[in-house]
Amino acid sequence: MKVINHIKEIRLKKGITQVQMAEDLQITRQTINAIEKNKYNPSLELALKLIKYFDVPIEELFYLDETKGEIK
Repeated sequence: MKVINHIKEIRLKKGITQVQMAEDLQITRQTINAIEKNKYNPSLELALKLIKYFDVPIEELFYLDETKGEIK
C-alpha cells in the first residue's frame, strides 16, 4: 500500500504557489515538490498542518492506494 495525496490539485484549485505555501508552512519548496510527487510522505505533524492549512478533511487530502502488483 502507498499513501497518495491530492495536495497539488488542492493547492492549484486554491491558487496557491509552492513558494507561498512553503513560506506559510515554514518548510522548503523542495519538500512540497517531493510530497506532491509522492516521493516523500509528510510527518504526522506536517500532515495535520496541511489539513488545517487547506481546511479540508483528511480523506480529501490523503488516501491509501491498496492496489497490489500494478505497475505505475
